[in-house]
Amino acid sequence: MALRTTRRTVLLAAGAAGTAAGCGSDGGDGTSPETAGRELVPTADVPVGGGTVLEEERIVVTQPVAGSFKAFSAVCTHQGCVVTGVSDGTIDCACHGSRFDITDGSVTHGPATRPLPGERITVEGNSVRRV
Repeated sequence: MALRTTRRTVLLAAGAAGTAAGCGSDGGDGTSPETAGRELVPTADVPVGGGTVLEEERIVVTQPVAGSFKAFSAVCTHQGCVVTGVSDGTIDCACHGSRFDITDGSVTHGPATRPLPGERITVEGNSVRRV
């Protein structure tokens, strides 16, 4: 008996492969063995009282006070846009105007209602690294 491949079979198989590829690729917190311990940004590139958006990594690293570094997801909790910058003590999303505090990721101005999730980092020498 000859098997016939239909368009539906191909589409279902492609969808299953894509789903499987996305599962189990990280530790659930966005890190993977390939990114853990890797430098995110030199400490000199994170201004005191401000921060730096790392668009490719989808992380924003802040330095609320000299020598104290924090990191948060750069994905706005309102509708998933990547935040665009850090100024005047807030992490800013240009899509709809949400702002988040650089010290704890809490919402300072909506429409977002949930804080930015924290990211695990460490500072080694002059380098901010992902844990």
